[in-house]
Amino acid sequence: MSDASVRQALRSDARLVVIEAPAGCGKTHQGADYVGEIANGSRERVLILTHTHAACSVFAERTRGIGSHVEIRTIDSLVAQVASAYSSGIGVTADPMIWVRQRSDGYALLAGKVARLLQKYPMIGQATARRYPVIVCDEHQDSSADQHAIAMSLHGNGARMRVFADPLQKIFREANPYSWKDLLESADRFEELDYPHRWSRGCPELGKWTLKAREALKNGGKVDLRTAPSSVTVVQATNIAQKNFDYRLGTVDRRPVDVFEKRQSSLLVLTRYNETARALRSFFDRRILLWEGYTRSALEILVQQLAKVTGPAEVAAAIMTFMDAVAIGFSPSEFGRRLQDEIADGCSKRTRGKPAMIQELARLLLEAPDHKGAAGMLARLHELIQTEPHFRGVKVDCHREFWDAVRLGQFDDPADGLADLAHRRAYARPQPPSRAISTVHKAKGLECGSVIVMPCDARSFPDTADGRCLLYVALSRAKNELMLVVSADKPSPLLIF
Repeated sequence: MSDASVRQALRSDARLVVIEAPAGCGKTHQGADYVGEIANGSRERVLILTHTHAACSVFAERTRGIGSHVEIRTIDSLVAQVASAYSSGIGVTADPMIWVRQRSDGYALLAGKVARLLQKYPMIGQATARRYPVIVCDEHQDSSADQHAIAMSLHGNGARMRVFADPLQKIFREANPYSWKDLLESADRFEELDYPHRWSRGCPELGKWTLKAREALKNGGKVDLRTAPSSVTVVQATNIAQKNFDYRLGTVDRRPVDVFEKRQSSLLVLTRYNETARALRSFFDRRILLWEGYTRSALEILVQQLAKVTGPAEVAAAIMTFMDAVAIGFSPSEFGRRLQDEIADGCSKRTRGKPAMIQELARLLLEAPDHKGAAGMLARLHELIQTEPHFRGVKVDCHREFWDAVRLGQFDDPADGLADLAHRRAYARPQPPSRAISTVHKAKGLECGSVIVMPCDARSFPDTADGRCLLYVALSRAKNELMLVVSADKPSPLLIF
């Protein structure tokens, strides 16, 4: 039985144990149980390395009460910690996150620097391994070659390593991936979880079918929807939207989707692209919130732009770019051009109605042409959205990101504010609302009572390695019910229906 053999392998004397862990098969339970036993028994310090803050949240919940012998962090934060201690030696700023944010691939570059540092100076890895004699690597399939090299350096310098990974959940593609085959060959023990625990209190038949779907995708086959249990609903529909990545259905096609959605109290609506996720907010009449995950890409761009501004007009332009990413309706034609005109004129003309309200926003930027003025303008904009008919067409989709931008005004430096907010977010470990729209990437590690995957078309889930992994991750989130909205004209080639 896999549960028993995995449990035994984790507790064995083997220095490197690799567990292939399909979604929902008890990986977190096994890992947390093992960590608790080590921390409370031998009192050895355990480091749990994950790849997402969502996974950190799950492990934090499962290991609550264990105490100070367990540390949970993302591998990026470990990389940053090492880089901070040796910043001058590897050529980065004293705060490596400033260096990272200044580069589009900053995290990857920093991991490369740290990997080479550990290779050149083994004593650094030895010190880290002494501090953390037991290391649990979660979702290790998402490691880059450099991240993998860092973990293996700690293992090579004395740490006992327990690696949980699932090659079919590798949805964050790296330019330089490590070799799964080489990892298995170097392992002292290898086991595979195979019991669908996630569905034990939901729909067991859905769990069994999901594992069969995984096996088909893993072996180059297709998911057979004809053999799906009654808890799986398949809807064939045609997207009639004209705009790229937009999504709309005709009245007849959308009726079963609406019926399914409205009766769910626990729901994730999953799609591949951020743009489509935003479009689905409108599709569901904005009654389902957008799960923004832990990243704030639009806020990062705003901070970068604000660091370069030389006047209020550039602050206004940065705000327009930000609002385009997190909301709808605050367009150049409706607001942006008038805002820039008011700034250019110094808000000197007397106005009434909507122009007067836009002038009020412009005046805030004239008084403080920096991140604090931007934060003040956004806060006032929110008030106008709530109270003024002229602003009712403005709808904020990314609420948390919007309010993080407002909170930037509390800091003297916007980059420091961005870092502080990210730090708070990491430790607050926010969870999605009970009903949420999300990309498949941001939903990784989550589970939900019911899930709608839409659209299941050839662009979202092509017959590629990425497409197979994305489809499997999407299918495996639902515990009770699953709906697949399959494109009638361009269905995913990974489905048989």
